[in-house]
Amino acid sequence: MARICSNRFWGLIALAVIFGGTTVAVSQARQTKKVFMITDMEGVDGIFNSELQCIPFQSPRFEESKKLLTGEINAAVDGLLEGGATEVVVWDGHDASRTLSTLDIHPKARLLMGSPVSSTLELNSSYSAVVFIGQHAMAGAEKALLGHSYSSDGVQNIWVNNKPVGEIGARVMLAGTFGIPVVMLSGDTAACKEIHQLVPQAECAEVKQGVSRTAAFSLSHPAACSLIHEKARRAMERLAEFKPYTLSGPVEVKVQFTTKATPDLEPRPGIERLDERTWVFRGKDIIDAWLKYSSF
Repeated sequence: MARICSNRFWGLIALAVIFGGTTVAVSQARQTKKVFMITDMEGVDGIFNSELQCIPFQSPRFEESKKLLTGEINAAVDGLLEGGATEVVVWDGHDASRTLSTLDIHPKARLLMGSPVSSTLELNSSYSAVVFIGQHAMAGAEKALLGHSYSSDGVQNIWVNNKPVGEIGARVMLAGTFGIPVVMLSGDTAACKEIHQLVPQAECAEVKQGVSRTAAFSLSHPAACSLIHEKARRAMERLAEFKPYTLSGPVEVKVQFTTKATPDLEPRPGIERLDERTWVFRGKDIIDAWLKYSSF
């Protein structure tokens, strides 16, 4: 009898250890708040002219532009960490990932650099949130500073299920397929309007207000960084309020190319040519449809 009781006792102890370890692991997983930061340059404070400022290693003021972008990124990383993020991954998203340096990036961030990366930006369900820094608005947006949709020379318009989208919309939808909410953006007035049409409660740091495609009222760099820091911190503190953007399938992506761009495409299942410049890409969801057209 004593042996039976002893065996039961040690069995209970073993179960307690197993369940206790599982509870700790689950608790730690829930406490992890990993953030993916999408960066670009045209939406950064002080940026107003692509040829003058945004072309890597060619624009006369490109080195200044890199410093402006890096300052905004590091301010955002500080805010995200203060707000509760446990890890921040920064994607160098401007012009083929040729802009950011590990010499200057926030020491607590990891930098995703170089190309190619996966067609879905290396995103996966391990992330708790997505943020945009230095983001521009879509092609054709009213008073959007340097607005374009992936290619300023190649793409006139993009629609997803008849809704106009640009880089912001496509990537909000992409994040949603992995169950990740988009919580914050920094950029111009037009970019803030664009994110709020998709995620009304998103925090937005409006660092400049366009008066035309190549002119704007801009905050000073220190003021922009301060605003970005505060918005990033608030976004993380409010993380529980956000839900991923959901898009029911099937999905149709319609792309109208410019007269300069003639896509090298052939009609096949899921791909249809509507006219000389417009093509439709269909799929069961946004990833299936979009990847028939391009990467995200």
